[in-house]
Amino acid sequence: QVQLGESGGGLAQAGGSLRLSCAASGLSFSSYHMGWFRQAPGKEREFVALISRNGGRTYYTDSVKGRFTIARDNAKNTVFLQMNSLKPEDTAVYYCAAEYEYDDLRYGRADYWGQGTQVTVSS
Repeated sequence: QVQLGESGGGLAQAGGSLRLSCAASGLSFSSYHMGWFRQAPGKEREFVALISRNGGRTYYTDSVKGRFTIARDNAKNTVFLQMNSLKPEDTAVYYCAAEYEYDDLRYGRADYWGQGTQVTVSS
C-alpha cells in the first residue's frame, strides 16, 4: 500500500520559513517524480513545485519562484519543500504527490497523493 505522509506544517509569520517533508512508502520512490500542491480555503488545488526522479530537474509556479525550494533524498524516500519569505497568501493545505510522468504532475495529475499538512502564515 502506497503512503505519502506530509509533515512540517504549522503557523509562521510573514517573512518566516517552514520546511515541509513528505515521507513515501510502498512504492519505488526513485521511479517517481514528486510534487507539491496546495489548496487554500475556497480555492482549487494548485501546483506549487515538482522535482524529477533523480532531482536533476525542478519546476515552480511563478508565485513561489525564488522563495521555495524543492529537494528530495531518494535514500530516505523523502521529498522536501523549503519555504522562505512566507506570505499570507501562502496559507493553504499543502499536499505531496507522486507521478510517473513528469508533465502529468505539472498539470495536477498524480498517481498518489498525501493527506496534506496545514500551513498558516500570519501578517
